[in-house]
Order: sequence, then C-alpha cells, then structure tokens
Amino acid sequence: MTFDAVFIHGAGRRGAAAWPGIGSDAGLFLSFEPGSSIAEQVDVLVAACSGRRPLLFAHSIGAVPAVLAATSGRIQVAALVLVEPALYDIVRGEPSIERHISAVTEARARATEGDLRGFWAILRPLMFGGPFDPDAWEMERPAAERWATTNVPWGHGVRRGMISGIPTLVVTGGWNDEYETIARALLEEGAEHRVIEGAQHRPQDLPGFAAIVAAFRQTTRVDAAR
Repeated sequence: MTFDAVFIHGAGRRGAAAWPGIGSDAGLFLSFEPGSSIAEQVDVLVAACSGRRPLLFAHSIGAVPAVLAATSGRIQVAALVLVEPALYDIVRGEPSIERHISAVTEARARATEGDLRGFWAILRPLMFGGPFDPDAWEMERPAAERWATTNVPWGHGVRRGMISGIPTLVVTGGWNDEYETIARALLEEGAEHRVIEGAQHRPQDLPGFAAIVAAFRQTTRVDAAR
C-alpha cells in the first residue's frame, strides 16, 4: 500500500474509527494492541513507516509514541499533525498539568489497592465531566476497568525541543487549559497552532479540520518533500 499519512489513535477509539472525518483511503490507520506499552507502540509505528517518509497524525496520548518514533532516528517523517497532544512531560510544573497528574496518580493508587469505585469517583469527573453517579456504576464499571490500566501520557522520555526541525501543526479544541498549555509550549518550539472549537477533545471530527491540514501541507510543502 502506498500512503503519505499515518493516523495514530488516542486512548479511546481505535484505527479508522478514531478519525471518522478522514477518508479511508487517506493513509494508514494504525490500531495498537490493547494493553500495549508506549515502547511497543513506538516499535509498531517504526515498522509501519519503514521505507516511507509520512505525515504523522496523532491524537491525544497517541502523540507520545508519534513524537518518540519521529525523533528516534529509526524513521524519517515529513511532518507532524498533533491533535490535542497529551505531551504532559514538556510542561511539568505548570499548575493545570500538575493538578491533573496528581489526581490521576491518586486515582490509580486507589485502583491498585482494589478500590475501583474510588478510582472512578476521581477519574470520571476529571476526564469525562459530571459527578460520579452511584446508580450508573455497574454500567460504567467496564470503562473504569479499562481506564485503570491504560497508559498514562507522562514518564516516557518526551522532552522539550524534541520536535525542533520537524514541521508541526498542533490542533486543539480550546476547551481545556492542559492542552492549550501544551500547545503554547510547542508553539515556542516552532509549531503552528490552530484552535477549532465545538468538539472539545476531538477537533478532528469537525469540518474545519481538513482545511487547516490542507493549508499546513501547502505552506510546509509536505507533498513536495516526499
């Protein structure tokens, strides 16, 4: 298969389902194995891009293996499109970032101790909005079980300055200070930043996303670089 784009999902939807506004012929849609580590995901991504120089699209925590692979020296990429990238390590010390990491750390500790309900009481409002609802607990338990073991997006070796020299577009939804803080840090490293409001953590689902990507590809001459 010939492709000029690779699409990397976040912690929710997988494969092409994570990019419903993108045509199925737009590139390669990766789907990482459930439970795979970040290091394993980097290996999968490197193997998928072997012999290519693609434009990497990554959503949320998918930005972690994308940046690590793109800067590993094992592959070459034409550019990065990072959608609400969860690159928490580049903004450690920022209040909103530290509050989030502290809350998730406390929640995961409860899950480790066997208190899955206590874990969900902390994580659900933090990640999905709205208070914990005891009446919905049995219905939401499978989601709690999955989120209790999913990768956290910090502690994987992502550092400031890693994307320097790689044309990068950052797209955020303008709804969460954590992602806007990360975007500002990437802007300081030379990335472009665009905000598409209306879909919160999934701005790639909105019609304006395609036009922003097209303009980025034209100004950075991604296609000509292939």
